[in-house]
Amino acid sequence: MHITLLGTGTMGAGMARSMLRAGLTVTVWNRHSEKAEPLAEDGATVASSSAAAVAGADVVLTMLFDEQAVTETAAEFLPHLADGAIWMQSATVGVAGTARLAKLAALHGVPFVDAPMVGTKKPAEEGALVVLVSGERASIQSLGPVLDAIGSKTVEAGDELGAASALKLACNAWVASLTAATAQSIQMCRALGVDPALFLHAIDGGPSNTPYAQLKGGMMIDGDFTASFAVDGLTKDLGLMQEAATGTALSAALLEPLHAVFARAGGEGHGSEDIAAVFEAFRA
Repeated sequence: MHITLLGTGTMGAGMARSMLRAGLTVTVWNRHSEKAEPLAEDGATVASSSAAAVAGADVVLTMLFDEQAVTETAAEFLPHLADGAIWMQSATVGVAGTARLAKLAALHGVPFVDAPMVGTKKPAEEGALVVLVSGERASIQSLGPVLDAIGSKTVEAGDELGAASALKLACNAWVASLTAATAQSIQMCRALGVDPALFLHAIDGGPSNTPYAQLKGGMMIDGDFTASFAVDGLTKDLGLMQEAATGTALSAALLEPLHAVFARAGGEGHGSEDIAAVFEAFRA
């Protein structure tokens, strides 16, 4: 199976390596070519354009930053896809964004699968992502070798395109909530003169503890904000959550302050750092 991966950033590079380890033929392309070129050493073919990258591909996987980036890239590659090639759209673009991209695929007669990922840099490198999928079942089934290569689990959200993207927003809302809550508690300890490591020790082993809080809390205490999921990315996703909530039965009562605190962290120069850097936004 020949896979073209468009977007080799924090997640995409690891996904490419996982597919190569699984024996798939992989062509990669990135808008900033220097991020794609190292993958040649792992066995990938590095293309000079998205149009050239999709030549002969059975599956085109988009893992770009946002809807605008995906739309611009799709305009270049869609006319060059081989008959029967499937577009596996894995960038987080929200529910409405997915609908717009699916419509674009339909205009070109291209099968489209909504397939965002749950996970960050490390599981991408290890082939241990959780893949959320929705769309035509036959198309999803044909993606089996790709799903097996990049993921530890596949969650089918239904036949309706956009259902997987809706589930992804719910998952990232949980991530944002946990990260911000951990940051608030650690910053509270510091402000009140308590060793913040004692907070992590206090919850460890109890029902409110999570491995995630221990991981991100440790990063906050150490000031290590090496990115596995960047602040700007989660800020973008929180905006998509608010957009998706509009006109539904869901209140944005928590989404709005979460968006504000991550946006503040980004505005203070932490946008490209890990979401643990939201810790800095809790300083008075």
